[in-house]
This record gives sequence, C-alpha cells and structure tokens, in this order.
Amino acid sequence: MKMSRKRVLIALLLVFVLLFPLASPSRSVAFSTASEPDQELWKALRPLDTIVNFMNTGAHPDDENSALLAYLSLGKGVRTISVLANRGEGGQNEIGPELGNALGIIRSRELQEAAKVLDVHLFMLSEDLNDPIYDFGFSKSPEETLKKWGETLTYERLIRRIRQERPDIIMPSFRDVPTEHGHHRAISELTVRAFKDAADPSVFPEQIKAGLKPWQVKKLYLPGTDGHETLRFNVGGKVDPVYGLTYPQLGEESRKKHKSQGMGRDLPVADQYISLELIRSSVSATGPETSLFDSLPYDFKSYASQVKDPALKTTLTHLQTQYERTQNAYPNRPEVTASAVKALSMTRMAKELAAHAPLNHEQKDDLLYRLNIKEQQLQHVITIAAGIQTRVTLDRDVWTPGSTSTVKLQLNNNAIHQVRIHPLQPAGGWKFAMKPYRTFLPSKGEMTVSFAMTAPANPESYFHPYHPPVLQVDLSYLIGGQKVTEQITADPLTFTPALLPDWGITLTPEASILNTEATQPEQTIAIKVTNYKNGPSQGTISLDLPKGFKATPAKWNVQFAKADETKNFTVRIQSTGPLKAQQYQIPVTAAVGNHKFHAQVERISYPHIGTSYYITDAAIKLNAFPLKLDPSLNIGYVDSGFDDVAEHLRQAGLHVTMLTEDDLKNGDLSVYDTIVVGIRAYLSRDDLLANNQRLLDYVKNGGHVVMQYHKPTDRWKPELAPYPLTPGDPPINWRVTDETAPVTFLKPDHPLLQWPNPITSADFDGWVQERAVYFPSDWDRQHYVPLFSMADPGEKPFDSGLLVADYGKGTYLYTSMVWYREIQNQVPGAYRMFVNMVSYPKGKH
Repeated sequence: MKMSRKRVLIALLLVFVLLFPLASPSRSVAFSTASEPDQELWKALRPLDTIVNFMNTGAHPDDENSALLAYLSLGKGVRTISVLANRGEGGQNEIGPELGNALGIIRSRELQEAAKVLDVHLFMLSEDLNDPIYDFGFSKSPEETLKKWGETLTYERLIRRIRQERPDIIMPSFRDVPTEHGHHRAISELTVRAFKDAADPSVFPEQIKAGLKPWQVKKLYLPGTDGHETLRFNVGGKVDPVYGLTYPQLGEESRKKHKSQGMGRDLPVADQYISLELIRSSVSATGPETSLFDSLPYDFKSYASQVKDPALKTTLTHLQTQYERTQNAYPNRPEVTASAVKALSMTRMAKELAAHAPLNHEQKDDLLYRLNIKEQQLQHVITIAAGIQTRVTLDRDVWTPGSTSTVKLQLNNNAIHQVRIHPLQPAGGWKFAMKPYRTFLPSKGEMTVSFAMTAPANPESYFHPYHPPVLQVDLSYLIGGQKVTEQITADPLTFTPALLPDWGITLTPEASILNTEATQPEQTIAIKVTNYKNGPSQGTISLDLPKGFKATPAKWNVQFAKADETKNFTVRIQSTGPLKAQQYQIPVTAAVGNHKFHAQVERISYPHIGTSYYITDAAIKLNAFPLKLDPSLNIGYVDSGFDDVAEHLRQAGLHVTMLTEDDLKNGDLSVYDTIVVGIRAYLSRDDLLANNQRLLDYVKNGGHVVMQYHKPTDRWKPELAPYPLTPGDPPINWRVTDETAPVTFLKPDHPLLQWPNPITSADFDGWVQERAVYFPSDWDRQHYVPLFSMADPGEKPFDSGLLVADYGKGTYLYTSMVWYREIQNQVPGAYRMFVNMVSYPKGKH
C-alpha cells in the first residue's frame, strides 16, 4: 500500500535531519591554504552562495556591462545572463577582411569566449545567418531599428528568453535617450516593456501553450545618470583573493576577447562605482535601497521565510547550510567532492518535497526552477572537484556526406573513489558505432572510449556556425551514490567538428563588375577548390553561364590525391555581345561522383576564437554598368587592412600598387598620379604615421592624395592633413545613417564631378547601410571646398563628407563617405565617383 503524501514528506524530512545536522558552518573560506588559488574550483563553487538570477540586455557583442557582470558572477556567485540582439555584422573588423555575416561569426565566437571568462550564460536573439535581427549599421532611432528587425519578432524572442531564464533582476546596458545608438535604445525600450508583459499570459500566449510559464521580474534597473540614481556601489578598489584582479580588471579581460573591435584595456586597481536607477519593482521595499538584493530572497535560507510548509521550510534551511559547508571545504578537492555529493542528494530530495508540498503553482514552479539550477551547478562542482577530466580527439574533424570519423573520449578519474560510467549518449541524428568499454573507472584510473561517427549520406544542411556542435556526448557517472551528467564536446579553440561538402569552392572575387563601356567586357575570377573528402577524389568544376556570356575555360576535370588538397584555376568571363546594365549570377558547380555541390566555403580561423566556416552558394556575381576610366593612371594604395578597395579598383581596370613601409619611407612617391589611403590607416599603419610628412611633401610637389575616413580615436591629429581637419566627436553624432538620404551637390560644376564620369544624383541610388561616418566637425574652410551636403531625416545637414583642397602644386581630398562598403557591394555610382576622385589631377585641367 502506498504511503500518504504527508507520510512521504515526514519520512523525507527525517532523512534530512538524521543525515545532515542542522548546525551552521563557519562562513570563512580558506583562500590561502594552497600555493596558487584554485580558480577553476572556486568559479564552480561561488554560485552556491545565492539563488538570485540577473539578466543584462544589449544590442551587440561588446554591449555587456562587463565590470558589473564580473562583480555579480565571480564576486557574488549570482547566476548572470547576457541577452544580446544581433551579432555585430554591420561593424568594422580590426583583425581581418571579413565583413557582414563572416564578421558576425567572428564576433559571436569572441562573445562566447568573453562569456567564459566571467562565467556568464549567453543568449542571442538573432538565431540564424541573415536573421531579421541583423546589425544593419548605425541607427539613430529605436523606431527605425524595430522596423527593420521586426518589432513583434524581436519582442517575442526577448519575452521567450525572459520566461525561460526567469531573472529576478533585469537591466539593459543603455538608456533610451537620443544620444544613444538606435539599436541600444530599441533593446532598452523592449526590456522596460517586458517587465510587465513577461508576466502576462495573454502576451504571446503561444509560448504558454508550448509549456513556458509567465514570469514576473522582481526589479528593473537602468544605468544611472545625473539626477536619475537610486543605487550606487563600488565594484573596484579591491583585488579578488582568488582571481588576483579587481572586478573591473576581470571585466576588461573578457573584453580583450573582442579583438575584432580592439576592445579591452589594462586598468589600475582603483574604485569604480556602478550607478543604477530602479524604475520598476514588483517587491515591497522598507526604505531606500542599500543593495541590488534588497527585498529579494538571496539564498534558500531567506527563501524559506516565504514558505509556510514546516517540512519544506526546514529542508531549505538545511540545504543552504550544506551549500555553505561545501564552499568552506575549498580548496580541498576531496572534501569539496564529498560535501557536494551530499548537497546534490539533499537538493534532489528537496525537489521531491517541493513537488508534493502545499504550494501554489507560481511558488512551486519558482522553487523547482531554482532547485534545478542548483542541481546543475552541483554536478559541475563535483565534476571539477573530483577531477573527472575528459578530452575529445578525432582522427579527422571534418566530415563529408556519408564519411566516418573515429572519436576518442579520454576519461581520467582523479577522485578518491571509483566511478561507475553509465552508457554514453551521443547527441544528434548521426550514426554511432560504440566500442565496448569498462563501466567502472577506478580511482586515479584512466580509459579511452572510442566510437565511429558517420555523417548522413544526404544531409539537409552543412556546418552552421550558430547551431549546436555536431559532436556532443552526454557522460553520466555515479559517485557517492549520486548520478552526475556532463555534456562533452570539442573545445572550439582546439578544433571544430564540421560537416562540409565533398569539395569546397572559393571565388576571388566572389562579386565584381563588368564595364559596359569596354568593347568586350570581361572579368577574371580565381577559383580555388578544396578536397574535404578523407582521401583521393575526382570530378569536375563547371560554370552555368547565362545567355550572352562565354568562359575560358568553362569546365575542368579535377583530381585530388589526398584530403585537404587544393587546386587553383583561373577563368576569364566575357560577354559575347552588348550587355544590359544589370546584375548577373553565374553558378559554379562541383560534381563529385553522383553528387553535385554548389557550396562556397570560407574558412574563418583566428587563435583567439579557433576555426569556423561560412558556407554560401557558389556563384560569381557580376554587376554590369558603364564606367569611364583612364587605364594609364598609376595609383599607390596605403592599405589599412580594413577594406578591399584596392583589389576592386584593380578589377575595374586601374593599375594599383600596394605601398609598403619601405615605399613610404624611402620610395619615389612622385611616380604615382594618386595615392589612396585606406580607412583608418593611421590606426593600423605606424609607418604611415611616421612618414606623414613625406605624404604631405608628395602633395606639395604636385601629387594627389585621397584620404578615407578616420575616427577621432584612430591616432588622428589635425596637423596630419595639409590644413587642419578634425573628425567629429562623439562619433555617433557625426554620421548619416540613412543610405537613401538625399545628397545635395554644393558645387555641381566642379571638375571632380565631371570627369571622367559625369556624376548625378542617380549615382547615390542603391547604397547600402549608410552614407557617411565621422564627418569632420572642424576644418579650414578657407582652403577646403565641400562638394556634398546630406542629412538624416529631420536633422541638420553635414557638408564635410567630401572635402578637396589645393596644397602647393597638388591636391588633397578627405572623404567620410563609406566608399569601401559601396564598392565592395558593387554599387555603380560609388565606382564612378571613386574613379573620379583618383583621376582628379587630370580631370581638373
């Protein structure tokens, strides 16, 4: 006969009382008993202090409030959650040429590594490549942002994440004020609105039907400002005894992972205050706040005061005492293990009690959620403290359709007791052939589990940078009578398991132009083919040419002798007759055996993020339009590493030479009709900064310089130009973000707008992302002539987007317009205008 519910509760309570004495342990933790602090163990233990959940929302990678997150997560043990909207695809890249989705992949991986430093749980509202919640560039309003992202879509995803993660405290990183980026403002606006709506079951009721529960956030804060501050506290000034750094310093260590944005500073040990304004609260306060945690249950002891059931109240008090005992065992790993195993057993019994306790649905859901979090945290503590170490290796980390790779999982048991291994559970829909392995691993023992992992023969998709890894293994083991489960996958800094097509194609350039002014327009494309099959393979590469084109050659027979071998080909594409001014696409196909592949595979690899892949359709994109140019022009280009304009000018038919450090220091610059300086080159080229006077002398003696934009922080000084010129600061106030903003011609008859291409307003059609950035706020109006005026809707126009000045015998042109984005997106008018700019010395006469 089954026991009554009341008797079950009494029996479980008796087990608690008999097994775990109620006496509270001392709260002093011995940091100094080990020669070096055990940071890994302490990072796992710290969350046992509290049951509070904190969520920080933002728009882009790097929007995290890093110092505050470090203080809360590493300093207080608060479960911290970072929710960001997009992946930074619209930004600039300070470490390489990747832009757009490829840059988004880099910034997403950087964000993941930054989150590891602070032990932050990371979530993105943008779920896919080309997701609607895309970083489309700077925005000046939340209305524009939400219109482009889709307000309902963005809000639904934010509400869903709040209901899933159930934060007690939520805080956007920015306020909704006119001086802020429109993306920041949009997320702030939605976060404030979500405080009420996440708790309302009538808001996105489909989430409730799918099993999510409404969730009422307890407190909503905004960053404090003058006159808007309810709480202020110091997160700096003291060095954490385990990590050896202050929390602001730890925050900067995480920001250093954002290398594509040049983030991260070396800070001194100093006070740093966090200013906050509490604008919403669902909990009653007894007076002015003294901490973030006022009026909140900080741990299970304080949570117990809200519980009426005596058995559950006592259980929760015992439970927190055992958590404290486990922390106090630090840094003795065997003692931590034994105490954590007891705590895990108690937590699971507490879940049983809570499931049957006389609580209302809201309180029961809340308590079970917090107990589940603690159960997960304790399993992680046991894995770290017991020294259950795992390492994954592969004989090959790239699969192709139907191929097999051998996975080896090395297990080391450094615990004082043997552990019992439960059957391994590989994740995903692949085929696994597991070899027999021991189910008991003795103390100080090790073993290797091997299994063959076979990819689908006809996969629906290939590697996706934002999807879960294809290699995931659930490892479960018994220690001290408790089952501990850990999900194991490859460390992305070491290798990235990936399913790729048999052959990957790389097109250089992937997109270019055809000049309809030429007698027989043509373009030369380099095609690199990589064999991802694990061994020899053979097949063909062919072009699917539209009517009116021919290619030399149009098809190749290709043979590979081994995996990862590459072959390089060049194809010349020509028109066979008159071309319309339009865009053309030429698909490229790899035929291997009975399969055909149309995949361009871009390998993205940097030491701080490991390797990823960006896979797109392999198609040569050609934009045909008229472009007049003088092929005899000799152009020198000071490459900054931040744009590809030089290569696109070459493809257009101009002669371009990349200028080296020695060229700038010792070369004869007078051989060049024009010298173009890449965007932000003074930041990346020390040699340019050192030899700037030679550049000015080149102009004075009859040369022509086209200087592309710089931020005020790019080591720019007014005297670098022949006449003083200063980019506007703060930069966000000096830009035109509407790519369709009207452009007014201030000097329509100026030679630069007439030769070799007559420039009209139509040349500003089809622009992408924005018009111009970092307009000069001050310049020598006596010498510089502005050619264009433009403004975002409702704003005062800027007229410093393109400035030209005579200097000595030569000319100097400074432009803030985003020519590189437009040229790299084959915008016809940008090509015509840029050709005019580099041709200006001839055109003015």
